[in-house]
Amino acid sequence: MQSAHSAEVTVLLARARAGDAVALGDAYAAVYGELKRAARLQLRRMRDPIETTALVHEAYLKLGGSSFSAADRNHLLALSARAMRQVLVDDARARKADKRGGGQELLSLTVAANSGVLAAIEVLKLDDLLETLHALDERAAQIVELRYFGGYTEPEIANLLGISESTLRRDWRRARAFLLKEMTT
Repeated sequence: MQSAHSAEVTVLLARARAGDAVALGDAYAAVYGELKRAARLQLRRMRDPIETTALVHEAYLKLGGSSFSAADRNHLLALSARAMRQVLVDDARARKADKRGGGQELLSLTVAANSGVLAAIEVLKLDDLLETLHALDERAAQIVELRYFGGYTEPEIANLLGISESTLRRDWRRARAFLLKEMTT
């Protein structure tokens, strides 16, 4: 079922790249449920007032329509996670600039698996750190982006990136160590 669904999305994306304006919307509609679930998880973790549907729709608008170039379902989900990140960062910037001194959104980064120890990091700081991490280790930055801004689980991320779960966990530990080190300096 999943491979048939994935093939359908890939065909729709190919049609979209060929200029079919409706095909991109159809491809996005095919993964809409997954995107809403990811957005819901992310917004719950951040306690952001943006509504789930609004985040998914804003992410769609950020994808850019005619300049869109997703190759397959996994690429579409990854690009959508990046677009959600951009929407949340834009929202955090707008609140920070609010003349009433709007608050900054906090994310929590688990320091040790199952330890319950959390370190708070605000969205804008994480965005800056992700840019730095991207220059050092692109896949590790993608993992953080998919996990925090896409709301995906480790098995889902491993599948999206085409890597094993053990490789994902190794890259996640390295990325998390980098982020925690940078947050404390």
